[in-house]
Formats: sequence, structure tokens, C-alpha cells
Amino acid sequence: MPEIILHYIWEHCLWAGMAQQTTDGRSVEILSVGEHNRDAGPDYSHARIRIDGKEWVGNIEIHVSSSDWVKHRHHLDKAYDSVILHVVRTADKPVYNSRGELIPQCELNYPSDQDYLSDLFVSAQQMDSAISRIGCAEQLIHDPELITAGWRKTLLNKRLECKKASIDRLLEITKGSWEHALYISLARNFGFHTNSLPFEQLAINTPLSYLQKHRNSLFQLTALLMGQAGLIKEEETDLKKEYEFLRTKFNLTPMDPSIWKHARMRPQNSPELRIRQFAQLIYQSESLLSKILDTNDLKDLISLFEFRETNVPPLGRSSIDILLINTVIPYKYAFAARHNSHWDAFAMMEQIPAENNSIIRQWRVLGQEVKNAADTQALLHLYQNYCQHHECINCEVGYQIFQDKQLKLF
Repeated sequence: MPEIILHYIWEHCLWAGMAQQTTDGRSVEILSVGEHNRDAGPDYSHARIRIDGKEWVGNIEIHVSSSDWVKHRHHLDKAYDSVILHVVRTADKPVYNSRGELIPQCELNYPSDQDYLSDLFVSAQQMDSAISRIGCAEQLIHDPELITAGWRKTLLNKRLECKKASIDRLLEITKGSWEHALYISLARNFGFHTNSLPFEQLAINTPLSYLQKHRNSLFQLTALLMGQAGLIKEEETDLKKEYEFLRTKFNLTPMDPSIWKHARMRPQNSPELRIRQFAQLIYQSESLLSKILDTNDLKDLISLFEFRETNVPPLGRSSIDILLINTVIPYKYAFAARHNSHWDAFAMMEQIPAENNSIIRQWRVLGQEVKNAADTQALLHLYQNYCQHHECINCEVGYQIFQDKQLKLF
């Protein structure tokens, strides 16, 4: 059974009237299924349940099998510590959160008629707009291997080439300065999608050469970047005074603070914190470009983004992974291509854990195995460049389905 059908059964209360219990025999009453979360994190938020009469409010995670909890690395992710119930079709093992606490599990009790469940797939597709854009979703449900390993490798190569093209454009803008281009790219990816464009604009409005003049002072770097972003608070008088000095010195104009997005954002993703972390990275990272280009060991690359002797909260491993995937690896790939040398970007992508976002979760629902960043980058490219634009005839999967239909006609 595809996971999306379990989502549909849960969300539309098709379990109503049937007794539910945890795997250790405690009664479960579902008072509210919660709100469907399409971003990173548990599947449903703000749910309300009773377990043996005790009421719980929190998040719900849904999987076909309990073992998917570990496969998806939820046992290492603090975002899943708020899960109050793990809803599954088959409970094949106990599951724990990152604090080592046992998570209650429920093998969802629902109508078992197989024809009825098969018919749910059409409704489930309509429920999820992301899956509805994947034209071959129904075929993939029955045959996930339609997306071959060879097609994934081709897709990853295409994605790296797209990122290389973006770097080439930045090199034109920065007059061939790899260091300045890297600075702008890192800034963009410090925005982590939600604030990527404001962060990129911040880097463009604040030339790297100005920051380098003050790179020995974390306070001045923070003042310059926070001031340019327009995000210094009134009560931060020392920071504000220092920015006014630097603003006059370099004849700068701050950004409109309204450009930054704060809604539905966890504190660790706020633009204020990300800017302070970016300042910390610049402060501690002399010759960052050469270190990135000279380092081929993943652990050593990760260490470049680990903060030392700072009051700023460190970047989490998942955030560092995103910077590696979207900035570091593409730069190493582009630099090697520009200098006609070989560097195995694929091998490094395979060492990085799989990304967790709404698009990747939909591919998982459709039965796609996602083991590492090489898989997620390939599947993201497939969705964003083929599925969303209905380029099925140019996709290996779509072409194969088309050919099969043609053969059946004859």
C-alpha cells in the first residue's frame, strides 16, 4: 500500500467507528487529526489524541512500516521529538526519538476491502497537488523501478550542469572572481530557500572587499551585515552606532527590512540568526575558497562550517549538508570542469544523507528509494524540470510509458 493512501485514510477519518489501540494494547481516541504539514518535519501538526484516557497534543508521523522511521533518520532528528503517535500499517519494530524515548505506535484500523482501498488512490492523488503534477504517479505506484539508476545518474549530472551554469553567470558578474562568486552563492544558500533572494541581495549590496577590510572583528562584520539587511533593533545601540560609522565610510544604503520573511519560521531559521551565523563564517574562514577546492574529505569539508569559540548557535548538520549540496559541491564541480580536471561529485553526494522536504516525501510515497543526496538531487531535478512542466516525452519514464502504449496498440 502506498503511504499516501494511509495519509488519506487518516486525514479523512475513514477509520471512524473502528477501535484503535497502541501496539502495547492501550486504547487510542483520535480527537483531531491535526493539520497536514507540507514542509520539513512530521506529517501532521497540532493533533489531539487520548491514550488510555490521557490527552496528548502534538505531531503525528505516518509510515507504511515502523522501520521507515529509522530509514528516514527520524530517530536522529530533534524535529520529530514532538511526535505523540506513530501511525503505521505494520508495526515491525519499536521506534525512539532523538532523546531515546519510546514513541507510541498505532497500527491504524480501517476498512480492509482491497477494491475500496485501490479506489482511494485517485482521491489521494487529488488530495496532494505535488503528486498530481507527476503524470506517471499511478504507474510508479505499481512499478517504482521505472525510474532507473541510469536515469537518476543522468538527472544528477543535469542538475550539476545547471548549477555550474549559474556559477558561470556569477563569474561574469564578478569579473572572474571565484572568491566573490562563492561569497554570493553561500549567502544565497544561507537563506535556505525562504530567504535566498534577500540573502543574495544582501551579498550584492555588501561587497566582499568591504567585509574583508574588517574580517578580524566579528562585531564589525555583524554590524555591517545586520545593518545592510535593515534588521538591527532599536535597543541594539552599540551595533547600530557601529553600522552608522561603516555605512558612512563605505557610502552604503541598507535594504528594506520588509523583504525578509519571518512567517511560519522556526527561531533557528530566522534571518537575524542566519545573518549572524554568516558573519561568524566569514570571521573564522580565511581563504575559504582555497580550502574548499583543496579538500576532498567530507568530514574536513563539514568542519569548515562548524563554528569555533562563538556565542552564535552553531549550524545544524542538516543545514551544513544543504550548504555542501548547493554550494560547495557545485563549486568544486564547476572549478574542475573549468580547468579540465576530473572530480567525482557523484561519490561525494552519495556520502551525504538524503534531504527531507515536501517534494522528496512525495517521491517516497510513490515508492522511490531515497538513500542519499545523490538520490534527492536527481529526484528534485526530475520534478522541477520535467514533472512540473509536463515534459513527459523528454523524460525516460514518460517515454517508456508512451512506447509501451504504442506497442499495445499494435
